[in-house]
Amino acid sequence: MNMSNDIQRLQTNARMSQVVIAGGVVYLSGQVPDTAGAPIDVQATEILTRIDKLLASAGVDKTRVLTANVWLSDPKHFDAFNAVWEAWVAQGHAPTRACVQALLMRPGLDVEVAVTALA
Repeated sequence: MNMSNDIQRLQTNARMSQVVIAGGVVYLSGQVPDTAGAPIDVQATEILTRIDKLLASAGVDKTRVLTANVWLSDPKHFDAFNAVWEAWVAQGHAPTRACVQALLMRPGLDVEVAVTALA
């Protein structure tokens, strides 16, 4: 049985897909901002706007988000990130979430977010 027909990949390159839809679930790759070095609220807003667009490309919106993983470069960004996050999350649709400190892959990146949503 060829299960590859049950997997849809969007915005794919040689390294990864930005969106994978399989088994009724939408998986988004980790999103980082283009605005490296900008304040954390600017970086967070850019990422969440991109997530909205990627979810829309999969035919869903943020009310369908099941879980989120958040990586912050420094715990000092936690409160500022949460202010942006809480304004973004649809009322009554808060997903599960993990938030950890991590060394991100480019200088000036202070946040990365990956989400999984129900199709």
